[in-house]
Amino acid sequence: MNGPNQDFAMASKTSSRKPYQVLRYEIHLVNLNPTSGKETQKTRPCVVVSPNAMHPTGMAVVCPLTTSHHPSWSHRLQIVCDGKSAEIMVDQIRAVSLLRFIKSIDKLRTDDAESLRNIISLLYITT
Repeated sequence: MNGPNQDFAMASKTSSRKPYQVLRYEIHLVNLNPTSGKETQKTRPCVVVSPNAMHPTGMAVVCPLTTSHHPSWSHRLQIVCDGKSAEIMVDQIRAVSLLRFIKSIDKLRTDDAESLRNIISLLYITT
């Protein structure tokens, strides 16, 4: 196979790890390295924002979490994750391979999921 999908096909053939199962609005520990520029790096909690129908492709869209808080930033959402105060970095949204997922740690509350959908709509959906 030649072309842009060649690397993906080779990686999927050589990987011995089975893709991780994820559901929308679950929070998982995800390895975000390697990164470039100002992308959020290291292994950190991420909330899955992609629809479940996307996950059989081996990819998911996530928003990383941080413990640094910026309550005045309208593109961030303060939540509690695994009993700890955290902030969803909606401005750092990205697609990642399910092979980067390490373990499940929590799930967004219904009201937090709704707030997250609203922020994503305001940031990325133009009318």
